Amino acid sequence: MTHWMAALLLAVVTGLAGCRERQTESLPTGNAVYYWRTDLRLDSTERAFLRTYDIKKVYCRYFDVVMRDGEPMPNATLTFSDTLPAGVEMVPTVYITEDCMHEPHNGLAEKLVERIRQMNETNDISGVREIQIDCDYTARSRRVYYDFLTAVANSSTLLSTTIRLHQLQMAAPPVDYGVLMVYNTGDPRRFMEHNPILDMRDVKPYLRHLSGYPLPLCAAYPVYRWQRNIHGVRVEHTVEAGEILRVKEAVERERPELRQTILTYHLDKENINRYNPETYEKIYSH
Repeated sequence: MTHWMAALLLAVVTGLAGCRERQTESLPTGNAVYYWRTDLRLDSTERAFLRTYDIKKVYCRYFDVVMRDGEPMPNATLTFSDTLPAGVEMVPTVYITEDCMHEPHNGLAEKLVERIRQMNETNDISGVREIQIDCDYTARSRRVYYDFLTAVANSSTLLSTTIRLHQLQMAAPPVDYGVLMVYNTGDPRRFMEHNPILDMRDVKPYLRHLSGYPLPLCAAYPVYRWQRNIHGVRVEHTVEAGEILRVKEAVERERPELRQTILTYHLDKENINRYNPETYEKIYSH
């Protein structure tokens, strides 16, 4: 190898290492939770939960983006009947359906950021430093989605996105960090075999992708239930506390960084009461 080639290689490696270091510094620390309802309204149980488990950040769904008449449009916008407790940071989160990313839509990123800004101003939401985008992107939509994220990042100080297990096999998106969605891991059509919310058997094949995934990650775990009607028979899914903790231990073994920030999905009185305090203490343990 010539001297100039060696120097070039060193520069590239150093640059990549520096980029990785800068990204890791942007990874949040502490406990967080998703809020996925259409009205921001907290009761005493939910406020006590935030205090008890030292929740410092709430990833709050502001609106969805769905295809309507051939164009991506906002849907199910959040109303603000309440505010978060003092000292709890709001992270506006937007869910975008995958079909919105089948082709580019000029100005979509700018419209999304502006809509979030207007909602913050209208509802006296201050101190917002981050936006999160949630999309179940696929190989078909990945390139358009990543270009969209780049455009959003140009208008946002900090940008994160959700990462589903199957997306670990793709190139990492151009964001500051990702939230690994450790739920909705199974095929709902196979509910008699595996719990579609969370089952170690569905998680295990993806564990080998975790350690080398080139993006800072934190993890979110499910505490919700799922009800569906199948041929007139109502089926309800919940995840046993032991299964959540087994999966948490497995992913943290492959990626210790996942202990740094822990989320649950999602903040709701029924979800809080579904598990005992000891379970939540173990989920939020670092």
